Amino acid sequence: MVTLSVWPWESYGNLKYLLYAPLAAQVVYSWTYEQDYSRALWCLHILIICGLKGLVHVLWSVYNNMLWVTRTLRINPNGVDSKQIDHEWHWDNYILLQAIIASMICYMSPSLMMMNSIPLWNTKGLIALIVIHVTFSEPLYYYLHRSFHRNNYFFTHFHSFHHSSPVPHPMTAGNATLLENLILCVVAGVPLIGSCLLGVGSISLIYGYAIMFDFLRCLGHCNVEIFSHKLFETLPILRYLIYTPTYHTLHHQEMGTNFCLFMPLFDVLGNTLNSNSWELQKKIRLASGERKRAPEFVFLAHGVDVMSAMHAPFVFRSFASMPYTTRLFLLPMWPFTFMVMLGMWVWSKAFLFSFYTLRNNLCQTWGVPRFGFQYFLPFATQGINDQIEAAILRADKIGVKVISLAALNKNEALNGGGTLFVNKHPDLRVRVVHGNTLTAAVILNEIPKDVKEVFLTGATSKLGRAIALYLCRRGVRVLMLTMSIERFQKIQKEAPAEFQNYLVQVTKYNAAQNCKTWIVGKWLTPREQSWAPAGTHFHQFVVPPILKFRRNCTYGDLAAMRLPKDVQGLGTCEYTMERGVVHACHAGGVVHMLEGWKHHEVGAIDVDRIDLVWEAAMRHGLSSVSSFTN
Repeated sequence: MVTLSVWPWESYGNLKYLLYAPLAAQVVYSWTYEQDYSRALWCLHILIICGLKGLVHVLWSVYNNMLWVTRTLRINPNGVDSKQIDHEWHWDNYILLQAIIASMICYMSPSLMMMNSIPLWNTKGLIALIVIHVTFSEPLYYYLHRSFHRNNYFFTHFHSFHHSSPVPHPMTAGNATLLENLILCVVAGVPLIGSCLLGVGSISLIYGYAIMFDFLRCLGHCNVEIFSHKLFETLPILRYLIYTPTYHTLHHQEMGTNFCLFMPLFDVLGNTLNSNSWELQKKIRLASGERKRAPEFVFLAHGVDVMSAMHAPFVFRSFASMPYTTRLFLLPMWPFTFMVMLGMWVWSKAFLFSFYTLRNNLCQTWGVPRFGFQYFLPFATQGINDQIEAAILRADKIGVKVISLAALNKNEALNGGGTLFVNKHPDLRVRVVHGNTLTAAVILNEIPKDVKEVFLTGATSKLGRAIALYLCRRGVRVLMLTMSIERFQKIQKEAPAEFQNYLVQVTKYNAAQNCKTWIVGKWLTPREQSWAPAGTHFHQFVVPPILKFRRNCTYGDLAAMRLPKDVQGLGTCEYTMERGVVHACHAGGVVHMLEGWKHHEVGAIDVDRIDLVWEAAMRHGLSSVSSFTN
């Protein structure tokens, strides 16, 4: 019997979706070669219903993860981490199971297969379905659910799998073992089959019940309280007719209570009602208007392009939990996402959303509704700065300690690396940080100690300047690629007199044809890369990263750091980074907050602080992800 805890297609992975192929093939075959379309119609309805059931879960997940909408009504404040997402990866197994059972029923009972003879609507059918659901499905589910909890064998081998998810989520609703879902098929199927056998079934009844059943299951597992307590105070009887997300969450916290399917009435009759069900629900609703504890650190991110915008966790949480890559299933969504982008651009407000939480909600990521190309439109500069400024002022108002600017949000040409906002608002309590000091530290610690010469592109940029000044102090000869003698001389004069000769201006790439350590801060074409000798390693801080054209050379990734092991609720990847890894500038803001530093980190990088920031990062458990770290 333990085999019923394992799905037959568990080893198939995502190839399990091929099991839908026979249904699709039946539709095509019947419409092509058969005169009787009833079988094809039944199979088509099964496929459509399966698609709608999956869509219900996805839409509930979208709502559940829209923290800018739901943050004040969350029941469990913890985030869903990658471990839980992996645990619930195949939450839709039950939909496939129901499709298989429905197709078997249609072949064994031809009378049920005559979909073209079933009316679109039948009021008697609705009444019959409700009666069967209340008198059969609800008590049966309650009895079996309670039995699974009270029988140690069944709970350990079957039901504990469902309760292994620490934070309820709409996807948790379908995440259960084969035996549990077989039982659920009986609970959900009998009212439908019974109505049809009584001759009062209808198309709308089949669709409506199948979808509403999943809708209510997702509602109960949603980690957001959507019902107003006033509704239950005005109509107390509703407390026993419909459960709430708080009601079901209590079952996951105190597993000896609240066993019902959708109707708390049966917990009342079975004396298993959690006495705190309605008080907690009211408390959560009343607290939604109160001021919440502000995160101590905010990372102000932005979109990169239209496709990467779909990497947000409120779109597809499973996709967001893995490093970003363009996938084929995203292509059909591109037009819709593009329209959303245009809408956000036209109606630009400080559209803030939390990607994930670190260390018990102390850190969050907010987003600015802008995409990469917009930062290079001259007429968009003011609008972008206005939104960044609005986010900084909001962070200052709610009590955020540190706000860190991501990539293009701190572009030198845009706002001087954040200097614009600090100068405009000298009384800011929130510290504005570009995080580039730690970025420089990560790059510099990748360079082997025995290197005596490096070739640096983007040499007069904020990072290029700091890297050049640091390396020359270390006695490393720096070939600085720049056409501007004035900018080169300005940087050279910043170096101590005894090290100024280690900074050398070059104007062509052939000057580095004998140098095997390249630090890239500017995009390189294949021709430009061809000047590097075999065995060269390309360290880089250019966005986007350069393409790997040379097979006889090695390429480093963008500067990044792995977060400490005690980080909690991390369920999404930062763009192309691995799980638990963030860009170095993001980590730099975290370190700034953890150290409690009171200065703004904007404008030019303070070279004297590079080692200090690196040591602080190491002290707090962050680590470099580069294999070239010293």
